[in-house]
This record gives sequence, structure tokens and C-alpha cells, in this order.
Amino acid sequence: MSLSNSDRFGRFVESRAPLAAAAEWRPVLPRRKGVTKHKLLTDLIIADVEAEILKPGTRMPTHRDLAHALRVSVQTVSISYKEAERRGVLRGEVGRGTFVRDRVTERAERFMLDRSPGQTADLSIIRAVYTEAHERASRQVMARLSDGDNSAFMRTCRPIAGLDRHRGAARIWLRGLGVEAEADRILITNGAAHGLFLAVASVVHPGDLVLTENLTDHGIIGLATLLGFTLRGLPTDAEGILPEALEAACASGGVKAMVLIPSLGNPTSHVAGAGRRREIADIAARYGIFVIEDEVYKPLLDEPLPSIAQMLPELGFFATSMTKSVMTGLRVGYLVVPPAYSIRVGSIMRVTSWSATNLPAEIASLWIEDGTAQALVGLQRQEARARQAIVTQVLGDIVASSHPLSLCAWLKVPPRWTEEGLVRALAQRAIAVTPSDPFVAGELGAGGIRVCLGGRLSHAALAETLASVRATFEQLPPVFDARLIG
Repeated sequence: MSLSNSDRFGRFVESRAPLAAAAEWRPVLPRRKGVTKHKLLTDLIIADVEAEILKPGTRMPTHRDLAHALRVSVQTVSISYKEAERRGVLRGEVGRGTFVRDRVTERAERFMLDRSPGQTADLSIIRAVYTEAHERASRQVMARLSDGDNSAFMRTCRPIAGLDRHRGAARIWLRGLGVEAEADRILITNGAAHGLFLAVASVVHPGDLVLTENLTDHGIIGLATLLGFTLRGLPTDAEGILPEALEAACASGGVKAMVLIPSLGNPTSHVAGAGRRREIADIAARYGIFVIEDEVYKPLLDEPLPSIAQMLPELGFFATSMTKSVMTGLRVGYLVVPPAYSIRVGSIMRVTSWSATNLPAEIASLWIEDGTAQALVGLQRQEARARQAIVTQVLGDIVASSHPLSLCAWLKVPPRWTEEGLVRALAQRAIAVTPSDPFVAGELGAGGIRVCLGGRLSHAALAETLASVRATFEQLPPVFDARLIG
């Protein structure tokens, strides 16, 4: 008997085997002059996770058992486990123990499931809303291209950073986001994720310390794994990173850069005001810290907020794209780099993608020039407001944080539920959501569930789906999923 995608998704979540214990894992602690025991143990844990000796989901030995086996203090094990958690290798669960975390790519595959709305209500991926207006705009621009002479952009793969005309259109778009930059500082990228990679790779080396929000987009967490730098999440409020926490982290030394999402940050939808942005820029300038500003959502804002990167001409990188604000499939991004980094970033771009992709860049340029891009952003704002109104009406007090222009909402986990239990329960109702795990770069706190509001889901279908989410949250969990509370 064949299974639908929703059945497969539900059975996949239900069939996850109980987490195995690492009772047999007994590392040999080497002696290395000048290196502390907890550092040696942390390095061993990370090495064995990377070698898949410790597999994702494995329950680690208790602090006391491992301390006894290695003949070290319990404090040594505690410090090592905490450092491994901070570096994204382990995770601690109150009352359950310490576990090996899934790799970033595995977490992304598990939680970022793209399903047809007819089969599963997929609230797990942040996507721009897609309407008939988007479909018409796509058809019109393709018809225009089919009737024109496309040789100017189709026959060439130089310059690496993008054609002059495309970078000229990018300047216009960036100016609307509060960024003034000469064309030679702009690179046309394959979305904002590509831009972030280029920026981080140009200034950060393996072992460097990079700061971000305690809950942040899983892309930067993946970059930490890929490029080998240490990522530390800092406490946040409704405006993002707390300046006092940032000051303390920079003052302690060793910070090379920070990657921030100042506008509608994923997953909590925080928005840094002008004052907060100035505070962050001042701290970065004082300590000589690079700031990589991920502003993929900034076009959705209808208020003029300054760019942190613009305040730091020698230290600031600014990355944005059209995927979240104009059209999901239009993977065109713009990266602005400090003047001294144009050649270096261009060389990394050549290695990773050879050159800018001219066809989507041409579509983006045409839409910037004729006003279509701005009109579609306006439509996204209108849709975001309407969908957030539905969120407020249906979910109400279970919303932990959101914003009228955000494409997602962050929900509170009911006291007796676990996040994984909620994911399983919602999957049985053919609803895909994302728990906190892919976003954790620092202290998790109360955790949460992210629901996304874009795609082609109609207002009525969204309201019906969110009502089902609320009904699930209001249920008591099955006994095997219940969280023990006092």
C-alpha cells in the first residue's frame, strides 16, 4: 500500500527510535602539556561526534559516571559538556540528560520539509507569499525576455561580481534599504545565504569566535560547522542582541565578528530600532569587530531604519536578497563589502560559484527599474499584516513573539508538552512546524515552536490550520510525551 507524503511525514516522526545510551563510550584522555583536562575532553567529544563514534541522538554518560571512568572531577566533565553544548555538539535536557545533537544538515532535512499544501499544511519554511499577482509578473517578465536580445547577459560570465547594469540596479535597491555603496563594493549573489557565506569566509578563520543571537537562522549555525569557527549566541530582547551582553563578550576578548539579523529576526521576529543599531555599531567600532548584517527581511519593513554596516565603513558587510520580500524563487542577493574587501570576496565567489548568475539578476534588475519589485514588496507587506492578524485572532496568548510584518510567529510551548511531542502531534494532523533545535546558538530558555505564514496557503486555510495548532496545544500530551513538572 502506498503512503501519502503526509502519512510518511507522520510515520517518520512517530518512528524515531528511543535515544541510545553511550554506556560503552569510554574515551582515553591523553596528556598534553599546558592543556586542561576539560579542554582535552571537549576535543575528544567533538572528534568522536565528527567520526560518528558518538552518533546523533546518543545519550551521553552522566557527569558522575564519566568522571569516575576517566578519574577526573565531576566539575571537569560538567565544564566539558557545557562547552560542547555551546559549540553545538551536545544538548542538555532537564530531567533527561545530555545528548549528541543532530548535525545541522540533518536537522535541516528533518524540520525544513517542503510539502504540497494539498497534502500537508507546511508551516515549517519561511517563504514569501505567492499570489496570482506574482504569477502574472513572472509570466510577463519571461515573455519580455523571450522577445528581446538577451545576448548581453546570457553570453558572458564576467565580471565575477555581476554585470555593471545589474550592480547599478542593485545600488538603487540598496539605497532604499539605507545603504549607499559604489558599484565596485557590490556583489550579485545567489540569495542572502550565499552572501553571508562570502562575507564570513572572507574575515573568519577556523577557531575564531563569532557572535550572534541566542536564537538565530540555522544558516549561520551551519556555517560554523562548515568553516570551523566557534559560534556564541548572546541574550536578546524584542530588539535583538542586548548591548550589555555584546559589550561584555567583546571585552572578554577573542571576538572576530558578529552575524546579526536586525530586521524581523528568524525565528523571534525581533526588530532593532535606530538607537539599538547605533549602540551595536559603537561597540563593534570600539573593539574592531566585523559586523555581518543579514537583512533579508528588511525590505518588508515600512519604516526607514539605518544600516549597522553603513555606520561601519571599514568593518561592515550588508547582505540582502529578494527571496523573502519579492518572490521566493527569485534567488538574487546583494552583498555590500568594505572597500578593502572587494577583491578578496570576489576571489571566494569565483571559487564557490564562478560568477554571478545573470538570468535571475536580469529579472531582478528589470523589476527594480519598472517598479514591479517595489509593488510586490508592498503586496508582501499587505499579506503579512493580514496573516499576522489571523495569528493574533486564532493563537492569541500562545504567541511568544511576532511582528505585524513578519512571515512567521514564535509560539510558547505548553507546560506539560515537549517540543518534539508537539511536532509529532501536529504531524499526525498533517501540519509541519519547526521546533527550537535548528535555531539554538546560545541559551535556549523556554524554547518554542515556529510557524510560518507564507507560500500559497489561503487566508481561510491558514486560519483553519492555526486553529488546529491551537487545539493541539490545548490538549494534554500522551503519557509517553508528557514533560514532568512540579
